[in-house]
Amino acid sequence: MSGDTITQSATHATTTDPGTPTTPSSAPAPARATGRTLAPSRAARELGLKRGELDLAVQLGCLRTVDDGGGGRRVTRAEIDRIRAEKGFPEALRERVEAVSSNTAAEILGVPVSRFMRLARLGTVTPVKFHLNRHRAVVWLYPAAELRHFAADENNTPWLTGRMPEDLRHQLDAGLDLRPRNWRGRHLGFLLRQADDPWRRAAAPASLLDPIQVAEIVQDPYERAHLNRHRPARADHGPPDSPAAQITARIMTADDPDEIEWLRTDLRQSLVEARAHRLAPRPRRKVPASTAAARHGTPVVAARPAPEGGRRPGKSRPTTAAAPEGRRGLLGRLRRRHP
Repeated sequence: MSGDTITQSATHATTTDPGTPTTPSSAPAPARATGRTLAPSRAARELGLKRGELDLAVQLGCLRTVDDGGGGRRVTRAEIDRIRAEKGFPEALRERVEAVSSNTAAEILGVPVSRFMRLARLGTVTPVKFHLNRHRAVVWLYPAAELRHFAADENNTPWLTGRMPEDLRHQLDAGLDLRPRNWRGRHLGFLLRQADDPWRRAAAPASLLDPIQVAEIVQDPYERAHLNRHRPARADHGPPDSPAAQITARIMTADDPDEIEWLRTDLRQSLVEARAHRLAPRPRRKVPASTAAARHGTPVVAARPAPEGGRRPGKSRPTTAAAPEGRRGLLGRLRRRHP
């Protein structure tokens, strides 16, 4: 059973279905903002947030950032003023960016932790973040505001109090866990909101596919290299090839067949748009002299073939009679001195 059916069974507005395109919650900000911009750390202090809370605000679409010329994402002064002018600031903003672990999430829903874990694995709630603990176990975090909204929806009461359907229990016993897939769907929406260039939009689904899958679609090596330059950085959970890095790579790589097919289709469409916008750069080819001269309108004189013996026509070997005047006078004086 695919994750789409289970995810759609819960009637709440927070779950991201990886099988449907993600619509940004707000229009992306222009690449270069007019006016002064602030670094994320300074913006967090202005809004009374921790740096991690600011990152969550950006991921959840609560705060817009701009690319201010290659120095990373920044926040405009106008955006800071807009957030500060909202009703209930700063408490309302902190509630929107609060992320909780499974124990706190179970308390918000009013269910045992074991039942919440089953609900999360079934895809009824979507994690917003993850990290690895000291035992390299994956710790998922969930938006507290979305959990409260889920608990307040009467349509979700059967998920909180009713008996779990038998077919779903069998799938859970078989190891079903939709948390990584649902997180990837949410993460893709965040990447698309941040993408202000068609090649970056193409790199978003490519970042969630195995490199072999990407190579099958993007067969041109120069396009693959250009796509990799726009590839978003992955979360750093250890040195490359370390166990922690391998766990992170598994979470960030699509493994469900229909999810893979959807990402491949999205990548193909994004590539068409990227190529129409700007072709991938390629190394300059050396232009032959004749071609370069023809481009500039310069006539090209064909070289004459050399005659046999390697001598050019009209050129004769120098002889004594043909020697310069200075040399003939010197030779004459030498002959007169030594008859």
